Amino acid sequence: MTTSKPVKILFVCVGNTCRSQMAEGFARAHAKGRVEVRSAGTSSMGYVNADTVEAMAEVGVDITTQTSKQLKDEALDWADVVVTLGCCSADNLCPVTFKGAKLDWQIEDPLGRPPVVIRRVRDDIERRVKALIAELTGA
Repeated sequence: MTTSKPVKILFVCVGNTCRSQMAEGFARAHAKGRVEVRSAGTSSMGYVNADTVEAMAEVGVDITTQTSKQLKDEALDWADVVVTLGCCSADNLCPVTFKGAKLDWQIEDPLGRPPVVIRRVRDDIERRVKALIAELTGA
């Protein structure tokens, strides 16, 4: 008998305050338990940006319980898929021994930008997360 485990996705950006938080929130909302998800920052800022929380609430996704975390080796070891969101190359980020999928999404940093930019980035991330979940889960 085979057990199907959820795919583990790690979203990484610089501060873990905007882009990767959005991706984590959308993955939780749209995957409905079909994937496990975490996010982290290469230089974590230690907080989730209030404008990001507000932009996600506008589309019905609550990320108020998410926290900004520093990227550590344990997170990379945990993941089956590592997605960078404009911070660096996943090839450079992941150890040579990483056997999972590595994706680089070139997404502009919305931190400190006007709401129209934050919303544009949010919508781009949602589209990409939905496509990734569909690809990984066949749904």
